Amino acid sequence: MSTTNHGEYFIPEPSKWPVIGTIALVTTVIGAVHTIHAGELNWLLPIGFLLIAYLFFGWFGAVIDESMGGHYNAQVDKSFRIGMLWFIFSEVMFFAAFFGALFYARVFALDWLGGGGNNAATHEYLWPAFNAIWPVLSNPDNTKFAPPAEAMGASGLPAFNTAVLLASSVTVTIAHHGLRANHRKPLIIWLAITVALGVSFLFLQAEEYMHAYEQMGLTLDSGIYGSTFFMLTGFHGFHVTMGTTMLLVMLIRSIKGHFTSDNHFAFEAVAWYWHFVDVVWLGLYIFVYWL
Repeated sequence: MSTTNHGEYFIPEPSKWPVIGTIALVTTVIGAVHTIHAGELNWLLPIGFLLIAYLFFGWFGAVIDESMGGHYNAQVDKSFRIGMLWFIFSEVMFFAAFFGALFYARVFALDWLGGGGNNAATHEYLWPAFNAIWPVLSNPDNTKFAPPAEAMGASGLPAFNTAVLLASSVTVTIAHHGLRANHRKPLIIWLAITVALGVSFLFLQAEEYMHAYEQMGLTLDSGIYGSTFFMLTGFHGFHVTMGTTMLLVMLIRSIKGHFTSDNHFAFEAVAWYWHFVDVVWLGLYIFVYWL
């Protein structure tokens, strides 16, 4: 039933997609855990990825059908905007926790282990040979973690990748302006460029990871520096992957003519998310690579 004419709030029919999503995520996580522990691909992992792909195609398709069917009125649009803002806020808190862990390790734990303040006993009895310098590039006591040969610098590939992501924020804004002006061709061109920049960022980050593992000795086993580096950049890379996927969906919908100048919240929501991803990367570049 179309609610546009009746002013009623649209309530969708009972859906199978939340159940399928739960099964897909549980299967993927179990497969990933077994793959990491066994050191070889577990059969549950590709099945989980296929289920997630099926979930995306099915659930996205259902929502698009509802939107194109005229079920979403102004009240539904308002609730979507509020929901998206809360979602982005939850993502801000998600990354704030990881930035907080990095801050705690660098400002407090490092100082305590080095005997700073009133913690001389901690330094003497726990790790007397520890040198309180970030990043930790030495392991004089020969404990289990293997420190990297060098820290990941801010110049070179990380700087170029930062420029790529910032450029994508500009291109998606230009595409949005094209949509608001009802100029279909600039919308499609600049949105396609944004998708290409997102894919380029992910490719370059993969190159950076390979360089870190093979030439710098910077791995997940590299103590607190390696753990925080891959935790922050890895989760950000996951968000870029999701954002690029959503941008690709918006590109396909734009080519099909789904949006109008005054009715395109799906595009706006993805643009908000993409700008958020860009801002998080700026924080990562400053606090993980530069400082």
